[in-house]
Amino acid sequence: MTDSIAANGEGKDPEIELFVKAGIDGESIGNCPFSQRLFMILWLKGVVFNVTTVDLKRKPADLHNLAPGTHPPFLTFNGEVKTDVNKIEEFLEEILAPPKYPKLAAKHRESNTAGIDIFSKFSAYIKNTKQQDNAALERGLVKALKKLDDYLRTPLPEEIDADSTEEEKVSKRKFLDGDDLTLADCNLLPKLHVVKTHPPRKGGSVLFQRTISGPSQTRHSAS
Repeated sequence: MTDSIAANGEGKDPEIELFVKAGIDGESIGNCPFSQRLFMILWLKGVVFNVTTVDLKRKPADLHNLAPGTHPPFLTFNGEVKTDVNKIEEFLEEILAPPKYPKLAAKHRESNTAGIDIFSKFSAYIKNTKQQDNAALERGLVKALKKLDDYLRTPLPEEIDADSTEEEKVSKRKFLDGDDLTLADCNLLPKLHVVKTHPPRKGGSVLFQRTISGPSQTRHSAS
């Protein structure tokens, strides 16, 4: 049992407050994939937690003192500040563990890296100001989307019946690693949502619709 859980008492839920980037109105949850990633993890864990939106234009002084030099997302766990998204994910998976909380780690290593470069390629594509580079950046993004589509369409080992004479050609799973959401989905889904909902003018929505096949869109664009 860890110090964090012990500090809250045996059998009690930890006190968690998630600080996320606010939307343009300064109050609602903003379109930040990293904030949404942590929100999804906590929600899937089934733990009780509070959410505080932070307007970066008017960041309160008490937050400056709580996490100086840090922008959302970050969280407090029994009063202890956690600021690195990847480390927070590892921490939550280790601390909020079975039997009380579900394990969210993917079973297949490949699921963790599927679509890993889509967001960076998308960002480079939409931020590019040099017309001569557009075609190459678009091809890079399309290639990354196609690679994800191929992974979603390829059956996982457990979907293949070794005793069957029929070949499983297309996966029927709902998410990256199977029929349940995992940490891999928490990382990728919010980023895909940004790509899919970006304004069509030089956005990723058209490329997403054009590249990701129907079954894959249904399974992995529910965000």
